[in-house]
Amino acid sequence: MAGQGDVKLLGTGVSSFAVRVRMALHLKGVSYEYLEQDLFDKGELLLASNPVRKKVPVLIHAGRPVCESLAIVEYVDEVWANGVSLLPADPYARAVARFWAAYVDDKLSPAWIGILRAASEEDRAEKLDTALAVVGPMEDALAHCSGGKDYFAGDSVGYLDIALGCNLFWFEALREMFGVTVIDAGRTPRLAAWAERFVQTEAAKKAAPSMTSMVDCAGKLQSMWAAAK
Repeated sequence: MAGQGDVKLLGTGVSSFAVRVRMALHLKGVSYEYLEQDLFDKGELLLASNPVRKKVPVLIHAGRPVCESLAIVEYVDEVWANGVSLLPADPYARAVARFWAAYVDDKLSPAWIGILRAASEEDRAEKLDTALAVVGPMEDALAHCSGGKDYFAGDSVGYLDIALGCNLFWFEALREMFGVTVIDAGRTPRLAAWAERFVQTEAAKKAAPSMTSMVDCAGKLQSMWAAAK
């Protein structure tokens, strides 16, 4: 493929944002070197590649770093233009997909992290209510964007599918750890059916973190948050 050759991805297996980029690379058929990072002891390459945020993921293509997962996904879609397109071709549909992807990162990600950070069962129940309220509008977004088809992008997985879908593994981890359901089939049946389909796609399976790694990371984060208090 044009532009392919020297591609590295700095990430961590449990990061939903890094998972998002891995899914995009898989969908576009891009070969890359994956470099696992320790976010509790950040290395020189990560700090040099993303000196502003000091976070994963970072895509390094031909020696040049690209930061922020949604920006990376768009970059991948444009550079490796052959094959499936992740973003819609129609300008309006593309703007709508970007809007909802930003909604996922601005609203949904903090909401589910709030469940993980909760210090008590009562607090966790309140944070779950917040997350459910945030998830609700995605039901109508799916109906609008998909045109009644299986995925936000229509017949196949696209930009908004992976923007939301990368969080599903942590939703399952929250269910495993605390017995909470973030995408409730009773409240959002279309979205729940979409989630079941999405996690069975090859792209999702290739990038999925292990439950053990997520639970271990959750324990480290909870200890760190408790110490900060």
